Amino acid sequence: MSAKIQVLVIFGGRSGEYDVSLMSTRSVLSVLDPSRYDVTQVGITREGKWLTGMDVITAFEKDELTNLKEATLRHEPGNPWLYEVSPSGLLPISKIDVVFPVLHGTYGEDGTLQGLLEMADLAYVGAGVLGSSAGMDKGVFKEIIRSRGIPVVDSILVTRRHLADHMESCIADIEKMSPYPVFVKPANLGSSVGVSKCRTRSDLVEGLMEAAQFDRRILIEQGVDAREIEVSVLGNDDPQASIAGEILPSREFYDYNAKYIDNTSGLIIPADLEPGLMTRIRAYAVEAFKAIDCSGMARVDFLLDKKSSMVYLNELNTIPGFTSISMYPKLWEASGLKYADLVAKLIELALERKSDRDQTARTYRSSHEPL
Repeated sequence: MSAKIQVLVIFGGRSGEYDVSLMSTRSVLSVLDPSRYDVTQVGITREGKWLTGMDVITAFEKDELTNLKEATLRHEPGNPWLYEVSPSGLLPISKIDVVFPVLHGTYGEDGTLQGLLEMADLAYVGAGVLGSSAGMDKGVFKEIIRSRGIPVVDSILVTRRHLADHMESCIADIEKMSPYPVFVKPANLGSSVGVSKCRTRSDLVEGLMEAAQFDRRILIEQGVDAREIEVSVLGNDDPQASIAGEILPSREFYDYNAKYIDNTSGLIIPADLEPGLMTRIRAYAVEAFKAIDCSGMARVDFLLDKKSSMVYLNELNTIPGFTSISMYPKLWEASGLKYADLVAKLIELALERKSDRDQTARTYRSSHEPL
Protein backbone atom coordinates (compact mmCIF):
# COMPACT_ATOMS: atom_id res chain seq x y z
CA MET A 1 0.00 0.00 0.00
CA SER A 2 1.48 3.35 -1.03
CA ALA A 3 2.06 6.04 1.60
CA LYS A 4 -0.37 8.90 1.86
CA ILE A 5 0.50 12.23 0.25
CA GLN A 6 1.33 14.86 2.87
CA VAL A 7 -0.65 17.99 1.96
CA LEU A 8 -0.17 21.38 3.59
CA VAL A 9 -3.22 23.61 3.07
CA ILE A 10 -2.51 27.32 3.61
CA PHE A 11 -5.26 29.93 3.87
CA GLY A 12 -6.24 33.35 5.23
CA GLY A 13 -3.57 35.96 4.60
CA ARG A 14 -2.93 39.69 4.44
CA SER A 15 -5.55 40.40 1.80
CA GLY A 16 -8.94 41.99 1.31
CA GLU A 17 -10.04 38.52 0.25
CA TYR A 18 -9.27 36.93 3.64
CA ASP A 19 -12.88 35.88 4.28
CA VAL A 20 -13.23 34.41 0.80
CA SER A 21 -10.13 32.33 1.48
CA LEU A 22 -11.74 30.81 4.57
CA MET A 23 -14.88 29.91 2.61
CA SER A 24 -12.87 28.32 -0.20
CA THR A 25 -10.69 26.42 2.25
CA ARG A 26 -13.65 24.91 4.06
CA SER A 27 -14.83 23.47 0.74
CA VAL A 28 -11.40 22.16 -0.30
CA LEU A 29 -10.81 20.46 3.06
CA SER A 30 -14.19 18.75 2.84
CA VAL A 31 -13.15 16.72 -0.23
CA LEU A 32 -9.54 15.80 0.57
CA ASP A 33 -9.84 12.03 0.87
CA PRO A 34 -8.28 10.93 4.23
CA SER A 35 -7.42 7.56 2.73
CA ARG A 36 -5.15 9.30 0.20
CA TYR A 37 -3.97 12.43 2.00
CA ASP A 38 -2.65 13.45 5.39
CA VAL A 39 -3.62 17.09 5.70
CA THR A 40 -1.98 19.78 7.84
CA GLN A 41 -3.61 23.18 8.05
CA VAL A 42 -1.88 26.55 8.35
CA GLY A 43 -3.85 29.74 8.70
CA ILE A 44 -2.22 33.11 8.10
CA THR A 45 -3.71 35.92 10.16
CA ARG A 46 -4.61 39.32 8.75
CA GLU A 47 -1.34 40.55 10.27
CA GLY A 48 0.70 37.83 8.55
CA LYS A 49 1.39 35.37 11.40
CA TRP A 50 1.38 31.67 10.43
CA LEU A 51 -0.55 29.44 12.85
CA THR A 52 -1.17 25.70 12.99
CA GLY A 53 -2.78 23.15 15.30
CA MET A 54 -5.98 21.14 15.44
CA ASP A 55 -8.85 22.19 13.14
CA VAL A 56 -7.25 25.50 12.25
CA ILE A 57 -10.00 26.46 9.80
CA THR A 58 -12.65 26.41 12.52
CA ALA A 59 -10.44 28.47 14.83
CA PHE A 60 -10.01 31.07 12.08
CA GLU A 61 -13.72 31.10 11.25
CA LYS A 62 -14.54 31.76 14.92
CA ASP A 63 -11.54 34.09 15.34
CA GLU A 64 -10.42 32.02 18.34
CA LEU A 65 -6.68 31.63 17.75
CA THR A 66 -5.23 31.41 21.26
CA ASN A 67 -4.79 27.61 21.21
CA LEU A 68 -2.89 27.59 17.91
CA LYS A 69 0.89 27.42 17.55
CA GLU A 70 3.10 29.69 15.49
CA ALA A 71 4.51 27.90 12.45
CA THR A 72 6.93 28.51 9.62
CA LEU A 73 8.72 26.98 6.64
CA ARG A 74 12.47 26.89 6.07
CA HIS A 75 13.29 28.78 2.90
CA GLU A 76 16.20 26.62 1.76
CA PRO A 77 15.89 23.33 -0.20
CA GLY A 78 16.13 20.03 1.60
CA ASN A 79 13.75 20.86 4.45
CA PRO A 80 10.28 19.76 3.29
CA TRP A 81 8.79 20.25 6.74
CA LEU A 82 6.43 22.54 8.57
CA TYR A 83 8.03 23.76 11.79
CA GLU A 84 6.60 25.00 15.05
CA VAL A 85 8.25 28.16 16.33
CA SER A 86 9.03 27.51 20.01
CA PRO A 87 11.25 29.17 22.65
CA SER A 88 13.73 26.32 22.16
CA GLY A 89 13.89 26.78 18.39
CA LEU A 90 12.18 25.25 15.38
CA LEU A 91 10.47 21.91 15.97
CA PRO A 92 9.44 19.82 12.94
CA ILE A 93 5.69 19.16 12.92
CA SER A 94 4.84 17.48 9.64
CA LYS A 95 6.54 16.54 6.40
CA ILE A 96 5.32 18.24 3.22
CA ASP A 97 4.88 16.56 -0.16
CA VAL A 98 2.76 19.32 -1.68
CA VAL A 99 1.42 22.72 -0.60
CA PHE A 100 -2.15 23.67 -1.51
CA PRO A 101 -2.45 27.48 -1.25
CA VAL A 102 -6.03 28.67 -0.91
CA LEU A 103 -5.02 32.30 -0.57
CA HIS A 104 -6.87 34.76 -2.77
CA GLY A 105 -5.36 38.16 -3.53
CA THR A 106 -2.19 39.79 -2.25
CA TYR A 107 0.56 37.73 -0.57
CA GLY A 108 -0.97 34.50 -1.82
CA GLU A 109 -2.07 34.76 -5.42
CA ASP A 110 0.42 37.36 -6.64
CA GLY A 111 3.64 35.33 -6.79
CA THR A 112 5.03 36.27 -3.37
CA LEU A 113 4.11 32.99 -1.64
CA GLN A 114 5.05 31.09 -4.79
CA GLY A 115 8.53 32.62 -4.61
CA LEU A 116 8.95 31.36 -1.04
CA LEU A 117 7.80 27.87 -2.06
CA GLU A 118 10.18 27.87 -5.03
CA MET A 119 13.10 28.81 -2.76
CA ALA A 120 12.13 26.00 -0.40
CA ASP A 121 11.93 23.63 -3.39
CA LEU A 122 8.41 22.51 -2.52
CA ALA A 123 5.69 21.25 -4.85
CA TYR A 124 2.62 23.48 -4.79
CA VAL A 125 -0.76 23.72 -6.44
CA GLY A 126 -1.33 26.41 -9.03
CA ALA A 127 0.65 28.88 -11.08
CA GLY A 128 4.32 29.70 -10.54
CA VAL A 129 5.84 33.09 -9.77
CA LEU A 130 5.47 34.52 -13.28
CA GLY A 131 1.97 33.23 -13.97
CA SER A 132 0.75 34.30 -10.54
CA SER A 133 2.13 37.83 -10.70
CA ALA A 134 1.12 38.45 -14.32
CA GLY A 135 -2.36 37.07 -13.76
CA MET A 136 -2.83 39.05 -10.58
CA ASP A 137 -1.95 42.47 -11.98
CA LYS A 138 -4.85 43.38 -14.24
CA GLY A 139 -2.88 46.12 -15.98
CA VAL A 140 0.08 43.91 -16.85
CA PHE A 141 -2.21 41.04 -17.81
CA LYS A 142 -4.15 43.20 -20.26
CA GLU A 143 -0.95 44.37 -21.95
CA ILE A 144 0.14 40.75 -22.43
CA ILE A 145 -3.27 39.78 -23.82
CA ARG A 146 -3.28 42.76 -26.20
CA SER A 147 0.10 41.63 -27.50
CA ARG A 148 -1.47 38.26 -28.42
CA GLY A 149 -4.20 39.95 -30.46
CA ILE A 150 -7.00 38.95 -28.08
CA PRO A 151 -9.52 41.78 -27.68
CA VAL A 152 -9.79 43.60 -24.32
CA VAL A 153 -11.72 46.75 -23.42
CA ASP A 154 -9.98 50.14 -23.41
CA SER A 155 -8.37 50.97 -20.08
CA ILE A 156 -6.10 53.37 -18.21
CA LEU A 157 -3.77 52.52 -15.32
CA VAL A 158 -2.89 55.11 -12.66
CA THR A 159 -0.93 54.93 -9.44
CA ARG A 160 -2.15 55.99 -6.02
CA ARG A 161 0.53 58.68 -5.83
CA HIS A 162 -0.26 60.08 -9.28
CA LEU A 163 -3.93 60.10 -8.41
CA ALA A 164 -3.29 62.05 -5.20
CA ASP A 165 -1.14 64.62 -7.01
CA HIS A 166 -3.05 64.91 -10.30
CA MET A 167 -6.68 63.97 -9.69
CA GLU A 168 -8.10 66.47 -12.21
CA SER A 169 -5.84 65.39 -15.08
CA CYS A 170 -6.53 61.71 -14.28
CA ILE A 171 -10.25 62.32 -14.51
CA ALA A 172 -9.82 64.22 -17.78
CA ASP A 173 -7.82 61.31 -19.26
CA ILE A 174 -10.45 58.81 -18.14
CA GLU A 175 -13.30 60.83 -19.63
CA LYS A 176 -11.34 61.14 -22.87
CA MET A 177 -10.89 57.35 -22.98
CA SER A 178 -14.54 56.43 -22.49
CA PRO A 179 -17.97 57.85 -21.81
CA TYR A 180 -19.62 56.85 -18.55
CA PRO A 181 -20.11 54.33 -17.12
CA VAL A 182 -16.59 53.14 -16.37
CA PHE A 183 -15.35 50.49 -13.97
CA VAL A 184 -12.64 51.24 -11.40
CA LYS A 185 -10.65 48.37 -9.91
CA PRO A 186 -7.60 47.78 -7.72
CA ALA A 187 -5.09 46.29 -10.17
CA ASN A 188 -4.00 43.56 -7.75
CA LEU A 189 -7.10 42.17 -6.09
CA GLY A 190 -9.97 39.85 -6.93
CA SER A 191 -13.45 38.85 -5.77
CA SER A 192 -14.65 42.32 -6.87
CA VAL A 193 -13.17 43.86 -3.71
CA GLY A 194 -12.85 47.63 -4.20
CA VAL A 195 -14.56 47.56 -7.62
CA SER A 196 -16.97 50.36 -8.51
CA LYS A 197 -19.24 51.08 -11.46
CA CYS A 198 -19.09 54.84 -12.00
CA ARG A 199 -21.78 56.74 -13.94
CA THR A 200 -20.77 60.30 -13.09
CA ARG A 201 -17.67 62.29 -12.24
CA SER A 202 -18.55 62.24 -8.53
CA ASP A 203 -18.97 58.45 -8.72
CA LEU A 204 -15.57 58.28 -10.39
CA VAL A 205 -13.80 60.26 -7.67
CA GLU A 206 -15.41 58.06 -5.01
CA GLY A 207 -14.52 54.89 -6.92
CA LEU A 208 -10.89 55.94 -7.40
CA MET A 209 -10.50 56.66 -3.69
CA GLU A 210 -12.10 53.32 -2.81
CA ALA A 211 -9.81 51.34 -5.13
CA ALA A 212 -6.74 53.22 -3.89
CA GLN A 213 -7.33 51.80 -0.40
CA PHE A 214 -6.59 48.31 -1.69
CA ASP A 215 -3.70 48.81 -4.13
CA ARG A 216 -1.17 51.40 -5.29
CA ARG A 217 -2.13 50.67 -8.93
CA ILE A 218 -5.69 51.39 -10.08
CA LEU A 219 -7.24 50.24 -13.36
CA ILE A 220 -10.07 52.15 -15.01
CA GLU A 221 -11.93 50.35 -17.78
CA GLN A 222 -14.46 51.28 -20.41
CA GLY A 223 -17.92 50.19 -19.34
CA VAL A 224 -19.59 47.64 -21.61
CA ASP A 225 -23.20 46.48 -21.41
CA ALA A 226 -22.21 42.86 -21.53
CA ARG A 227 -23.00 39.30 -20.62
CA GLU A 228 -20.45 37.82 -18.19
CA ILE A 229 -18.98 34.56 -19.48
CA GLU A 230 -16.48 32.40 -17.60
CA VAL A 231 -14.28 29.42 -18.51
CA SER A 232 -12.24 27.16 -16.23
CA VAL A 233 -8.80 25.99 -17.37
CA LEU A 234 -6.90 23.01 -15.96
CA GLY A 235 -3.45 21.62 -16.75
CA ASN A 236 0.24 22.41 -17.08
CA ASP A 237 1.87 22.39 -20.52
CA ASP A 238 -1.26 21.01 -22.22
CA PRO A 239 -4.13 22.88 -20.52
CA GLN A 240 -7.77 22.09 -21.21
CA ALA A 241 -10.77 24.41 -21.07
CA SER A 242 -14.14 23.58 -19.54
CA ILE A 243 -17.38 24.49 -21.19
CA ALA A 244 -18.27 28.16 -20.72
CA GLY A 245 -20.85 29.36 -18.23
CA GLU A 246 -22.70 32.62 -17.81
CA ILE A 247 -23.23 34.70 -14.67
CA LEU A 248 -26.60 36.36 -14.14
CA PRO A 249 -25.76 38.86 -11.37
CA SER A 250 -28.40 39.52 -8.74
CA ARG A 251 -26.97 43.02 -8.46
CA GLU A 252 -25.95 45.57 -11.04
CA PHE A 253 -22.69 43.73 -11.60
CA TYR A 254 -21.12 40.60 -10.14
CA ASP A 255 -19.78 42.22 -6.97
CA TYR A 256 -18.48 40.70 -3.72
CA ASN A 257 -21.94 40.26 -2.16
CA ALA A 258 -23.34 38.67 -5.31
CA LYS A 259 -20.42 36.23 -5.42
CA TYR A 260 -20.22 35.16 -1.80
CA ILE A 261 -22.96 36.53 0.43
CA ASP A 262 -26.50 36.62 -0.90
CA ASN A 263 -26.29 33.47 -3.10
CA THR A 264 -28.97 34.84 -5.44
CA SER A 265 -26.99 35.28 -8.65
CA GLY A 266 -27.90 32.86 -11.41
CA LEU A 267 -25.49 30.56 -13.22
CA ILE A 268 -26.22 29.21 -16.68
CA ILE A 269 -24.07 26.18 -17.47
CA PRO A 270 -23.39 25.78 -20.30
CA ALA A 271 -23.79 29.36 -21.47
CA ASP A 272 -26.26 29.87 -24.29
CA LEU A 273 -23.69 30.54 -27.01
CA GLU A 274 -23.54 29.74 -30.70
CA PRO A 275 -21.15 26.75 -31.08
CA GLY A 276 -18.51 28.71 -32.97
CA LEU A 277 -18.48 31.42 -30.30
CA MET A 278 -18.20 28.83 -27.53
CA THR A 279 -15.19 27.31 -29.31
CA ARG A 280 -13.53 30.72 -29.76
CA ILE A 281 -14.00 31.73 -26.12
CA ARG A 282 -12.57 28.42 -24.89
CA ALA A 283 -9.59 28.83 -27.26
CA TYR A 284 -8.99 32.38 -25.98
CA ALA A 285 -9.01 31.04 -22.40
CA VAL A 286 -6.33 28.44 -23.15
CA GLU A 287 -4.22 30.97 -25.09
CA ALA A 288 -4.35 33.44 -22.19
CA PHE A 289 -3.36 30.66 -19.78
CA LYS A 290 -0.33 29.81 -21.90
CA ALA A 291 0.56 33.47 -22.55
CA ILE A 292 1.45 34.09 -18.90
CA ASP A 293 2.96 30.62 -18.37
CA CYS A 294 0.15 29.64 -16.02
CA SER A 295 -0.10 26.14 -14.57
CA GLY A 296 -2.51 24.08 -12.54
CA MET A 297 -5.68 26.11 -12.72
CA ALA A 298 -7.24 29.40 -13.73
CA ARG A 299 -10.67 30.87 -14.29
CA VAL A 300 -10.81 33.16 -17.31
CA ASP A 301 -13.54 35.80 -17.45
CA PHE A 302 -15.00 37.35 -20.58
CA LEU A 303 -17.40 40.17 -21.48
CA LEU A 304 -19.78 39.58 -24.39
CA ASP A 305 -21.18 42.90 -25.64
CA LYS A 306 -24.98 42.61 -25.78
CA LYS A 307 -25.25 44.93 -28.79
CA SER A 308 -22.27 44.08 -30.97
CA SER A 309 -21.63 40.48 -29.74
CA MET A 310 -17.96 41.48 -29.47
CA VAL A 311 -15.98 39.25 -27.07
CA TYR A 312 -13.52 40.86 -24.66
CA LEU A 313 -11.18 38.91 -22.39
CA ASN A 314 -11.51 40.53 -18.99
CA GLU A 315 -9.46 38.76 -16.29
CA LEU A 316 -7.61 35.57 -15.40
CA ASN A 317 -7.71 34.31 -11.82
CA THR A 318 -4.92 31.89 -10.88
CA ILE A 319 -6.52 30.89 -7.55
CA PRO A 320 -10.24 31.15 -8.33
CA GLY A 321 -12.92 30.80 -5.71
CA PHE A 322 -13.50 27.25 -4.47
CA THR A 323 -16.65 27.81 -2.42
CA SER A 324 -19.76 25.69 -2.90
CA ILE A 325 -21.20 28.35 -5.23
CA SER A 326 -18.00 29.19 -7.11
CA MET A 327 -17.96 29.00 -10.89
CA TYR A 328 -14.58 27.27 -11.28
CA PRO A 329 -15.54 23.88 -9.79
CA LYS A 330 -19.09 24.12 -11.12
CA LEU A 331 -17.85 24.47 -14.69
CA TRP A 332 -15.62 21.42 -14.34
CA GLU A 333 -18.41 19.42 -12.75
CA ALA A 334 -20.60 20.27 -15.74
CA SER A 335 -17.71 19.22 -17.98
CA GLY A 336 -17.55 15.80 -16.30
CA LEU A 337 -15.00 16.30 -13.50
CA LYS A 338 -16.39 16.09 -9.98
CA TYR A 339 -15.23 18.46 -7.23
CA ALA A 340 -13.20 15.87 -5.29
CA ASP A 341 -11.57 14.59 -8.49
CA LEU A 342 -10.75 18.17 -9.49
CA VAL A 343 -8.92 18.80 -6.20
CA ALA A 344 -7.05 15.49 -6.58
CA LYS A 345 -6.09 16.43 -10.15
CA LEU A 346 -4.69 19.76 -8.97
CA ILE A 347 -2.45 17.97 -6.47
CA GLU A 348 -1.33 15.57 -9.22
CA LEU A 349 -0.50 18.51 -11.50
CA ALA A 350 1.50 20.17 -8.71
CA LEU A 351 3.62 17.05 -8.26
CA GLU A 352 4.04 16.74 -12.04
CA ARG A 353 5.26 20.33 -12.28
CA LYS A 354 7.71 19.80 -9.41
CA SER A 355 9.11 16.74 -11.20
CA ASP A 356 9.57 18.85 -14.32
CA ARG A 357 11.22 21.63 -12.31
CA ASP A 358 13.66 19.14 -10.78
CA GLN A 359 15.12 18.54 -14.25
CA THR A 360 16.45 22.11 -14.38
CA ALA A 361 20.20 22.49 -13.79
CA ARG A 362 20.96 24.81 -10.87
CA THR A 363 24.74 24.96 -11.32
CA TYR A 364 26.98 25.67 -14.28
CA ARG A 365 30.63 24.85 -14.76
CA SER A 366 32.49 26.60 -17.55
CA SER A 367 34.49 24.36 -19.88
CA HIS A 368 37.50 26.49 -18.90
CA GLU A 369 37.17 25.82 -15.19
CA PRO A 370 39.35 23.09 -13.66
CA LEU A 371 37.46 19.98 -12.56
